[in-house]
Amino acid sequence: MTDYTTPVDLRHAIRRGEMTSNTSGLCPGYVQGNLCILPADWANDFLKFCQLNPKPCPVVGMSRNPGDYTIETLGGDLDIRTDIPQYRIFKDGVATDQVTDITEYWQDDFVAFVLGCSFSFEEPLIADGLEVRNIAQCVNVPMYRTNIACEEAGPFSGNMVVSMRPFKPADAIRAIQICSRFPSVHGAPVHFGDPAQIGITDINNTDFGDAVSIEEGEVPVFWACGVTPQVAVEQAKPPICITHAPGCMLVTDKLNSQLAVM
Repeated sequence: MTDYTTPVDLRHAIRRGEMTSNTSGLCPGYVQGNLCILPADWANDFLKFCQLNPKPCPVVGMSRNPGDYTIETLGGDLDIRTDIPQYRIFKDGVATDQVTDITEYWQDDFVAFVLGCSFSFEEPLIADGLEVRNIAQCVNVPMYRTNIACEEAGPFSGNMVVSMRPFKPADAIRAIQICSRFPSVHGAPVHFGDPAQIGITDINNTDFGDAVSIEEGEVPVFWACGVTPQVAVEQAKPPICITHAPGCMLVTDKLNSQLAVM
């Protein structure tokens, strides 16, 4: 994996088409974000959906005005249309395409939302000596659809998506303590232990991302995931919506330490 000195370096590489894969482990110290772009007349209901479901949908930035493709609070020289490795295009709630540049899809009424991402809390876990399995195995984090219902807002509804990282029980408790300091990037886990209790029938069969090994004595630990809005978009069926592809995030200039709650 190529090292990128700063988020700007990484965004430029993505913009040039030189980096098109998942961003887990890149640019340690900086906030990564999930993306959801909607027409302005759908934006208020989506914002309410996020406010009612802050665990999977913590808003860390959004367009100042419809049509803006920069978000100055998240970084200079940042272009929402080009600076994410992979985008998903939804039409009437159905994913129809996956692309590396959305310039040709851009509309003057688009509102972009950037939501906190669990990749941001992987850094303090590693700093505390905990192994983050998806980074250790150089794969995308495993993600699953669950039976945990989100609060509805207008046309937006659906069940939560979660990401999973395995730990030994004592390490799982430490992970909970660490992540509780970062509510803007999903905070503490929503479940650990038996996956069936949250509707996951086969831990080795992911809905998004890649499976990772779970060693003897480890338990799966599940965090709310920013792919959840994509499930809500499937239910709401807006005429067009653009999201990040799971695991392919916007890497911002904002420091993870700025999101920590002491």
